[in-house]
Amino acid sequence: MSKEVWGYHEHPKRREPDWEINPQTAAVREGLARSGFGETSEALFLNSGFTYANSQEAVDSFTDETDHFLYSRFHNPTVAMFEKRLAAIEGAEHCVATGSGMAAMFASLACLVEAGDHIVASAAMFSSCHVVITEILPKWGVTYELVKANDKAAWEKALTKPTKAVFIETPSNPLLEIVDIRFVSDLAHKVGATVIVDNVMASPVLQKPLELGADVVMYSATKHIDGQGRVLAGALLGSFEYIYEKLIPFTRHTGPSLSAFNAWVLVKSLETMELRVTRMCENAQKLAEFLETRKEIKSVRYPGLASHPDRDVIKKQMKAGGTTIGIEFAGTQKDAFRFMDALRVIDISNNLGDSKSLITHPASTTHRRLAPDVLLEMGITPSVIRLSVGLEHIDDLLKDVTQALTS
Repeated sequence: MSKEVWGYHEHPKRREPDWEINPQTAAVREGLARSGFGETSEALFLNSGFTYANSQEAVDSFTDETDHFLYSRFHNPTVAMFEKRLAAIEGAEHCVATGSGMAAMFASLACLVEAGDHIVASAAMFSSCHVVITEILPKWGVTYELVKANDKAAWEKALTKPTKAVFIETPSNPLLEIVDIRFVSDLAHKVGATVIVDNVMASPVLQKPLELGADVVMYSATKHIDGQGRVLAGALLGSFEYIYEKLIPFTRHTGPSLSAFNAWVLVKSLETMELRVTRMCENAQKLAEFLETRKEIKSVRYPGLASHPDRDVIKKQMKAGGTTIGIEFAGTQKDAFRFMDALRVIDISNNLGDSKSLITHPASTTHRRLAPDVLLEMGITPSVIRLSVGLEHIDDLLKDVTQALTS
């Protein structure tokens, strides 16, 4: 049988649109690189290496004289499709995908700093991010200062001296504290700092940090982007200068690469991300409003509520309240555990941004690594729980929460 029958011919490329496509279209179309088979879905390239037509092509490939994949630790066609698609959605010049969100977070700072450099970061953040900034990087001689979320006077004071990087997590995990990205970015750039925003809790659907003045956006693509409990991944997006002059020289030699299979899953996930996140936000809004009416609950922290202390900033930089609710019980940790154990639909799990609703007790799980005084400063008391709202019907979620509270 001839090769042509099997499709071993160059697939004719269609003309690209001569207009700027919308993010919703980019989520389905951007980055698609069809092989000679003309497949409708994206191809999965599981190979570790690539061949060259001759010795000189290998030399030219390694010196960037020709555009050729070298090794899947450096780059891979399937991973490239995911990176190009996410960059188009985010509005970024370039993207580098990693094997996990924390690999992305560490690389975002490690590629920039050296001994004697200074970092300023928002005080409320995921525990592993806190450990990187306050324990790991100081071993390299890097100093740091933590600033309370939207305390403008504190940010102004902190950003009066030379600073290499500013790391912002907004909304924060788990109590959804908000940082004014535009305000902090403007201050940071005056002292020469690169602004990195952990946009995990908002997702690319709800918040665009680059449009608000940030230099780099960081994701755990496990949350929201996949959002279906299947794969681990991370991503960093930013300018050509940051990606190619700072980040790639670091990641190429330290190897936090994303597997081709996980990238393929994520490419397909991006097609439905906006639909999923929109529905999850609708559910979360209704649940948060309901929880505010319950006497068993001391406080509800959700960016979509009028009661959120940073509501004015939220209106400027977020399209909706997000998928996660911070809840503080009026009782004790025992009361919180009793509520969690009584749930029948919502699962106990430390993940978030998933199609299934998940609940966890941060002080004893996701943030247990932190010292008691740090937890107290973040407001993570023993009676605080974090609820990540999924795609279930809102009536079932309301019934589940109600029966668990009354039990």
